Amino acid sequence: MVSKSQITVDSEKIRKATRMGVPLSITTYTLPHEIELYITEILSLFLQELNQERLKDYLSYCINELTANAKKANTKRVYFAERKLDINNMHDYETGMRDFKEDTLSDIDYFLRLQREAGLYVKVIMQVKNNTIVLEIRNNSEMNKVEFKRVFDKIARSRQFATLEEAFSQVMDDSEGAGLGLVILILMLKKVGLNDDHYEVLVENGETITRITMPIDTLTQQHISELTREVVSYIDALPQFPENIARIQKLLNDPDSKLSDIAAHISNDVSLTTDLLKLVNSAAFSLAKKCTSITEAVKLVGIRGIKNLLYSIGSMNILGPSTDEQKHLWAHSYKSGFFAYNLSRNFLKNRVVTEDAYVCGLLHDLGKIVLSALYPELLEKLESVKKTRNIPDQVFNTLLTGINHAEIGAALAEKWNFPPALVAAIRFHHLVDQSPLEYRDLTATVNLADLMIHYQEEDIEFYQIDPEMLRRFNIESETHLQKICTGFQRAFDAERSR
Repeated sequence: MVSKSQITVDSEKIRKATRMGVPLSITTYTLPHEIELYITEILSLFLQELNQERLKDYLSYCINELTANAKKANTKRVYFAERKLDINNMHDYETGMRDFKEDTLSDIDYFLRLQREAGLYVKVIMQVKNNTIVLEIRNNSEMNKVEFKRVFDKIARSRQFATLEEAFSQVMDDSEGAGLGLVILILMLKKVGLNDDHYEVLVENGETITRITMPIDTLTQQHISELTREVVSYIDALPQFPENIARIQKLLNDPDSKLSDIAAHISNDVSLTTDLLKLVNSAAFSLAKKCTSITEAVKLVGIRGIKNLLYSIGSMNILGPSTDEQKHLWAHSYKSGFFAYNLSRNFLKNRVVTEDAYVCGLLHDLGKIVLSALYPELLEKLESVKKTRNIPDQVFNTLLTGINHAEIGAALAEKWNFPPALVAAIRFHHLVDQSPLEYRDLTATVNLADLMIHYQEEDIEFYQIDPEMLRRFNIESETHLQKICTGFQRAFDAERSR
């Protein structure tokens, strides 16, 4: 929410939220000019991050038109209440609308004050979901039947116009602001290759929602796909897991293997033994006492647990932190694993999810880690592809900032023969509702763990976390979330200091 006294744009925060696919929301009660400028600036940064700047003028018009309509709808509610008229009664509606425009314009500050006192807001939401831009204008005045009819009549009429000139000459109706703005909006959408199917109006949970959905243009998607394919082909050149880990994995997959044999093979490798005991003794496994032998570790965490630990250690061995950026990414990954494990153990109480949560949280950003580890020869190759295909710099930079990192990480996980659950957690940790149903709880756990850390670090705000995700873990409020984050952080810090 933004007040008139604190209109500043944190561009890095906007870019991070866009890459993460979380919503950007601006709420206002009176829609002053300063807020309109603020919304335009956020839209510009949002589209810039997606390499969709060409849409700025069109979407700016759409937002201005729809927020003005939403504000007007709120003004109507307080005006009708002031005149003791029932806005849902046809006779009262016609009576009120006769003088609405003149009365409110002559004393607009008074009616805007009434709107604020009544808590009637206008909310603008921007989000990118699976290569689709979603733009919503919401206001908490439910549209009535008369208003619905007027809107859909205007949408239907807009289909007959090919140009603005036709619209200006034929749509003249001053009773509620002409309706011309909505016709122009539909024509604007046509200009960018959309139609009125991409525009919808609905009432939901006490709000009137106007939604515009548009796919990110196919050329940009094609360019990102081309660059992603180059990265994936580079992944094929990455080494397989170290031989010692591959050998133990083979043993773990053999149903005839004995735990004692597995423990003996691991114990023969001093470095691997050290790494495994360090992970087993981390707070993620909540052992009652320190584990000092691999035989004991294998018994405590089981075959599945040892497998997951080996995926972690193998990945770190190949893509371990060597630069400051990689150190930062791995630090986030360690915390994500810890948070994911504790979320599942304390809130989901699903044994299978809990067993996999740590490794999935740890490796969810594998694609970002790969991108940060790009060798100079690959960067040169990508630059060559960019020049050959005339790919804009912004698209190239968009890939390197990690906007397609989930797909890149999943490709690497598949190359290394990670289990389907781990591949799904990597691929869908920003798109939980698209993950296979059998892994939905797992991807949700990783998603929320990741968001909790970004929330702690003030990269995102509470409203940007999907309410459905919070309900899944029975998190009732922001205060409740803060309490959980504080508890997890304290336990994580204690574990790291041991």
